[in-house]
Amino acid sequence: MPTHFSRGTSDRPCLIGDSAPMKRVGGQIAALGRRHCTVLLQGESGTGKELVARLIHLESNRSGKPFVPVDCTALRDTLFESQLFGHNRGAFTGADRSTVGFFRAAEGGTLFLDEIGELPLPSQAKLLRSIQEGVVVPLGAVSGVSVNVRVIVATHRDLSTMVQRGEFRQDLYYRLNVACLRLPALRDRRDDIPSLVQRALDELAAVYEETPRTISDAALHALLAHDWPGNVRELMNAIEHALVFSDADAAIDLQDLPDEVRAASRHKSHDGFQDANEYSNPHDLVTLATSERNLIAAALKLLHGNQSRVAQVLDVERHRLHRRIVHHGLTGLVNNRR
Repeated sequence: MPTHFSRGTSDRPCLIGDSAPMKRVGGQIAALGRRHCTVLLQGESGTGKELVARLIHLESNRSGKPFVPVDCTALRDTLFESQLFGHNRGAFTGADRSTVGFFRAAEGGTLFLDEIGELPLPSQAKLLRSIQEGVVVPLGAVSGVSVNVRVIVATHRDLSTMVQRGEFRQDLYYRLNVACLRLPALRDRRDDIPSLVQRALDELAAVYEETPRTISDAALHALLAHDWPGNVRELMNAIEHALVFSDADAAIDLQDLPDEVRAASRHKSHDGFQDANEYSNPHDLVTLATSERNLIAAALKLLHGNQSRVAQVLDVERHRLHRRIVHHGLTGLVNNRR
């Protein structure tokens, strides 16, 4: 399944998107790769927390060692200690052989604990002890085993609020929140949508062994209008849905997209204005000049620098559009062959 990361010739994931939020994330990943501290990744579901954790691992000097992802929603009660710390043979009924557990499986590398906010309080206490002491005690053992593991955790929940409610241990929160990286929602980096769509189409073409497809302007406008509560994961699913149900010999069009995406397009184009609820205070507003520059830049990226198509979509004369492009310093986005 395509993601908002691309794999190059070395099978190394990399960020896709030139928006300001993603450039910030890229810089933070590089900085975290040079350190060994615990990392807390926060972001909505579908924003790519596991892939960011993997990229931090690859940027570090632990890259040659294991990266072990763990879904904390599956770590419950008695299974927690066994799965995370391992157990000795005979430690409990059915334990017919010893296991090392996730911590020791990640020795020398990185242990990624996804959805850390779902761990019950008793399990949080045991996890805190292992992180602080660098020691795990397998079930059925009388002594601990030292581990050299970097811990990265992720959650879509507000851990500080959970601490106030008594749902998350304060000491564990402070131990995990050494360096916090917040991943932007897709609605906050809409400029990246054209690049993500192109990546999805290219990767799906390889999966289905087909010629790479194109997408119509109307469909792209609909994708830009949608708020994407499921973020990049939802976008990827929408593109695959459209590809599956579209005519194989034509560009993906508006009618091929999922109903909820087309509905968002109709809602936002009904009166030509954004929903006023999107602005929480006057400081969220921007000047007309900034709005114009952002609109022209987004259109140029979306339409691959084709000034004629941009002028047509924005309903402006081409020579006037060109003057505004020069005025706003956007000539670098223009494809001079078109």
